[in-house]
Amino acid sequence: MKIVIVGAGEVGTHLAKMLSNEDQDIILLDNDQERLDIIDSNYNLMTWNGSSSSFRTLRDIGVQDTDLYIAVTPYETRNISSCCIAKKLGARKTVARIDSDEFQDQANGEVLRSLGVDYLIYPENLASDEINIALRHNWARYWGELHDGGLLLIGVKIRTECPILDCKLKDLPVTGHNFHVAAIKRNNETIIPHGNDAILRDDIVYFITTAPFVEQVRDLCGKKKRNIRKVLIMGGSPIALRFALDYHEHYHIKIIDLDRDHCEQMAMMLPDCEILLGDGRDIEVLRDNNVFQYDAFLALTDSSETNILACLTAKEFGVPKTIADVENIQFLSQAENLNIGTTINKKLLASSHIFKILLDTDESSAKCLALADAEVAELQVRQGAKITKAPVKDLRLPFGMTLAALVRDNSIEMVGGDTQILPGDFVTVFCLSGSIHKIEKWFG
Repeated sequence: MKIVIVGAGEVGTHLAKMLSNEDQDIILLDNDQERLDIIDSNYNLMTWNGSSSSFRTLRDIGVQDTDLYIAVTPYETRNISSCCIAKKLGARKTVARIDSDEFQDQANGEVLRSLGVDYLIYPENLASDEINIALRHNWARYWGELHDGGLLLIGVKIRTECPILDCKLKDLPVTGHNFHVAAIKRNNETIIPHGNDAILRDDIVYFITTAPFVEQVRDLCGKKKRNIRKVLIMGGSPIALRFALDYHEHYHIKIIDLDRDHCEQMAMMLPDCEILLGDGRDIEVLRDNNVFQYDAFLALTDSSETNILACLTAKEFGVPKTIADVENIQFLSQAENLNIGTTINKKLLASSHIFKILLDTDESSAKCLALADAEVAELQVRQGAKITKAPVKDLRLPFGMTLAALVRDNSIEMVGGDTQILPGDFVTVFCLSGSIHKIEKWFG
């Protein structure tokens, strides 16, 4: 596929990094040559210095032959106008990043689609939904769905009370639970595990399972589900505002912010929420607002460092669930190793969402496992494929790859050593980033 990415900011750069491992024809367009030079030296893609609103530039990069045109600059109107031009010049599909919920209205969205914008990406909305998922499944670090929800991907932080602590994976089947350990995040490194690998303290273990076995996975990890009702938010950021607007009926929400004018605006927009003028970083402010009585604490200021430290403080007060907005990607790995609960990053969420759009456009079913330096793919087995020649345990599969589950005749089952893969099966594969195309050869 030919893909054009407009905007060499964090979203565009991360997306380019993801796609550069996918053997795609990629052009990254930006008018900042210094940014492009840095990307040129690190990734396998073409960069182009120019304006996304220039007809000449878009014709020069061959937009008329582009399968997917992605505009992710920080400027909403520029993204929309650029997609409209690209579509009229021949781009097959277009994606525009937006920063306003106005375009979420169905009627307004239809207007944009008529003008040539096929998909809209609203990072704040993605972050709001991700926070809600984290609160609903508050015992897990990560919760994702595969195969239209038939398979669940659950990341869990392992603590000392975990019943399977120090247990080797080959010994896990004796428990009789229907799950598969697909990946392990350990000390900033992602491991695709094998039978002799053990589950260690502070690992983030990614399980794949089905809905009937979620409670068993939770029990095996020594976790308890809490009912989240009272939510305290530090920072009246766009993400905080979006979450409060979307979910004020589900939670009792209090927002603490430093800006008086902003507090007054939020009070008018959110009559069902408590708005407090104050500094959420101040321990005395947290104590005065009985932070220890809240079920969840969300640190959603513009500062990643502030959010991380605030969540650590909230944990010391005994708040069961904490969520930090960590927009500095360099801090994410370090933050995951701290006791701050769940981290969110709207740039990564946007990139992963666009990645899924790409794969749907490419008629593929691969999915991205965010923040784990791994790829998840649902691959269909062709007739005569190497993967069908023997049971899984005898296949000598490539390093860094594991088969987690398969779908056969609309029935889902976990893959074990004795499983025989058949033509027509849809197999869920986990592998390290950049390896998926090597693995596809096994499927015909």
